[in-house]
Amino acid sequence: MTEPAKRIRITVGGIQLEAELKSSKTAGEVYAALPIDAPINTWGEEFYFKLPGVKDYRETATNQVKVGDVAFWGAGQVLAIFFGRTPMSMGPDPVPADRVNVIGKIVGDASQLRRVMEAPTIRVERV
Repeated sequence: MTEPAKRIRITVGGIQLEAELKSSKTAGEVYAALPIDAPINTWGEEFYFKLPGVKDYRETATNQVKVGDVAFWGAGQVLAIFFGRTPMSMGPDPVPADRVNVIGKIVGDASQLRRVMEAPTIRVERV
């Protein structure tokens, strides 16, 4: 019997979304580091913020991400949430600035985050 996928809740401004994490070591490290309230940085339609103390196992280091992906960038100790195009996008998909480890996916419509791009902080917690 497989254990159910771990879920996290992401709160930005008035928007609350859940994401389902993969069963990878890095996803487990991120899950263990929660909850966190952090100042948000934006890069195009990507939110990212420091999440210290997480070991990045780089199981899936890639430049290929989709809208709704949640990824960890170990070099910067940063969690990234992609909800649209980034400055490096050539088409509709976001493109990260560097290879990231995709650890999960937003359940539902990640593009809602476009409405809260001015929010100063983000909260991510276990569900």
